[in-house]
Amino acid sequence: MTEEAKPRGQLTLRTIAMPADTNANGDIFGGWVMAMMDQAGGIAGVERTRGRVVTVKVDSMTFIRPMKVGDVLCCYTEIGHVGRTSFKIHIEAWAQRFMSTKMELVTDADFTFVAVDDDGKPRPVPPA
Repeated sequence: MTEEAKPRGQLTLRTIAMPADTNANGDIFGGWVMAMMDQAGGIAGVERTRGRVVTVKVDSMTFIRPMKVGDVLCCYTEIGHVGRTSFKIHIEAWAQRFMSTKMELVTDADFTFVAVDDDGKPRPVPPA
């Protein structure tokens, strides 16, 4: 990743990586990063649909760089294709390195969500 690289989308979630989130090597678990990305997607999805959403699919996630304890995970979201009840959100996870302003892309993926009603049944995504 070059120094000119910039996050794509809107900053939706920031959280700090803590010791409890690490594997035996001291790296942050990839599953923790993915869970934070899913939370960011849920926030963006609720804002877009003005109601409940559920995750149904994650496309092609490759971890580029590790996260370490003390790094701040910054998740950026961008709404993509919107169908009748489903929509895609591109989510990028960036690490703001501990005690620094340096930002590095950790991973990205396209998450598919479905808007649901109070009974968990698909509902139409309202116009933007």
